[in-house]
Amino acid sequence: MSDAVEQKNADGLGVGPVVSSSHLASGELPALSEVEFAVTMMVNAYHRWMVRCMAAAGQEGLSPLETLVLHSVNHRERSKTLADLCLVLNIEDTHTVSYALKKLEKAGLIQSGKRGKEKTAEITDAGRDLCDAYKQLRDALLVKPVKELGLDEAELSRLASVLRSVSGHYDQAARSAAAM
Repeated sequence: MSDAVEQKNADGLGVGPVVSSSHLASGELPALSEVEFAVTMMVNAYHRWMVRCMAAAGQEGLSPLETLVLHSVNHRERSKTLADLCLVLNIEDTHTVSYALKKLEKAGLIQSGKRGKEKTAEITDAGRDLCDAYKQLRDALLVKPVKELGLDEAELSRLASVLRSVSGHYDQAARSAAAM
């Protein structure tokens, strides 16, 4: 790794960027590799959190995707179509969301309906109660300790905005790679 990529930690020791693939960080934008590694760690920790929080809230056996779909169906208490859910969650494999909807309906957490010719999903009272229990646990176990870190909420929002923007570049690069 080049000296230009080297950074100094708090002790003044020279360390390179924190990445999982140094060969990818050796190019023009090593910070992007740092972001990729951080996102990988965050996604895995977030998935683990969702599964364990949902189990603690009273519903074992839901996958991270099923948990996301449940919260999305509960969002704003409006029925959602499969297309709505896939668009909001940026999922192109509709069959995975369709399977999640079936599992959530079988568990009594959502119910299906119709909007014209389209099938919709709506939250049930049991689903709403589960989302509320999840929120209470999230507030106590995650939000409170993160707030105690003293992070600037405006900076967290800016970070979220940057990550959403960068995700669009990954989507475009994926389309370009698929066309090669």
